[in-house]
Amino acid sequence: MIHDARDTFGRFYEEFEPGDVYKHWPGRTITQADDTQFALLTMNQHPLHIDAAFAEGTQFGQNLVVGTLVFAIAVGLSVPDVSGKAIAMLEYESVKHEGPTFHGDTIYAETTVIEKRESKSRSDRGIVAVTTRAYNQRDETVLTYRRSLLVPKREAAEAVRASSSSEGAE
Repeated sequence: MIHDARDTFGRFYEEFEPGDVYKHWPGRTITQADDTQFALLTMNQHPLHIDAAFAEGTQFGQNLVVGTLVFAIAVGLSVPDVSGKAIAMLEYESVKHEGPTFHGDTIYAETTVIEKRESKSRSDRGIVAVTTRAYNQRDETVLTYRRSLLVPKREAAEAVRASSSSEGAE
């Protein structure tokens, strides 16, 4: 039997229910190299992220991980459970940096479905709204955000997949 990862990656609209919580695993440990490379790639030259001597003199006493890296990792952790089948991300909102992240911290995330509704313009899809909490290995919340995504309905997606499979067989 052939197992296709597309069958288990993400969820169809019908599989989301308000109140459902997805704990994403595994986590991601952020190294100094990850943080420095991200800071330089994104042109974030704040010394709190790239200058250890400067950071020692702050209230944190060490470099902080760039907040948008923590955000990007939290989003990435949720893809297999939440947005793996998404047609589009519609909106990110209420991104809040709740606590510091340091080199060597491991980021985990959990996502709660808060609402869903069918698309008004296309019957083959729906909109799902979720909140995600990113936390470290000490279960300290470091970041939260809300997002809305456009997700296909199962029947429509399976019909498209079946038609594309039969086209290749001709």
